Amino acid sequence: MQATIFGQPSAVALGTFDGLHKGHLAVISSAVAFREEGLAPCVLLFDKHPQTVISGRAPAEILTDSLKKKALDKMGVCYFTVPFEDVRNLTAGEFFEDVLLKKMNARAVCCGYDYRFGHDGAGDAVLLKELCTASRIKCSITPAVSFAGEPISSTRIREAIVNGDVENANKMLGRAFSYNFEVAAGEKLGRLLGTPTINQHFPEGFVVPKNGVYISKALVEGSWHAAVTDIGMRPTFDSSELRSETCIMNFSGNLYGQQVEVGLLKYLRPEKKFSSLATLSRQIKLDIQKAAEYFDTVNA
Repeated sequence: MQATIFGQPSAVALGTFDGLHKGHLAVISSAVAFREEGLAPCVLLFDKHPQTVISGRAPAEILTDSLKKKALDKMGVCYFTVPFEDVRNLTAGEFFEDVLLKKMNARAVCCGYDYRFGHDGAGDAVLLKELCTASRIKCSITPAVSFAGEPISSTRIREAIVNGDVENANKMLGRAFSYNFEVAAGEKLGRLLGTPTINQHFPEGFVVPKNGVYISKALVEGSWHAAVTDIGMRPTFDSSELRSETCIMNFSGNLYGQQVEVGLLKYLRPEKKFSSLATLSRQIKLDIQKAAEYFDTVNA
């Protein structure tokens, strides 16, 4: 639900929300709780990561915009997108007054313990609470949400994904690390091996998981299917093109041109160059068998 100018009083969740991890979700949940007081929960989003404007280089994305908005819609919250260029030079007070009060009709504001706002990040959670108190609106500051003894952050999640540790990344996210890129036409080598696959390419600026084979799942026609995903260069075929290649178990159909969501669940093994197609085919069947055993265990 893309919001415009708010007519009814709102409870605004503030943050970068670049990954919608458990820390972000805790802030949004605080805004949702104000629904009982008649306030419309809303998330303030920027059109681009602030670091894109400030330093010219943003951290790698770990969630596509479409999946982010799908998740927010599922939570039943509105989102209000502001061009970061329009607010980057506002003082903390101007941001509070012009954006939160005037544009968003905020009557409650929610943020994380480490939230910064205003030009050069001059404002923090303490100042935000002071501004709210002076304007007689409520303020909820969410403490750190931790995993393995440290606060959850998008940086930690990126590092886990790059290292192939998707299981811990998923624990910090509260869901499977997923992407929903368009299915591209391939060489149909999977069909040759008896295991048809869908090919997807990582866009520039999106985090790329460690090369290798993963137990995964794919959302097709509204249903999740068990899958196996290979991320890398396909060394057996001497390819130099990075791609995500997913074999969707118990499914056959043409998905070219569709945006299929793939979620990575567990790292199985590194990429390897096989001596023959027959050897590769046997390994793929073993990977599929391990994936089937994994899903039998988690669904038991």
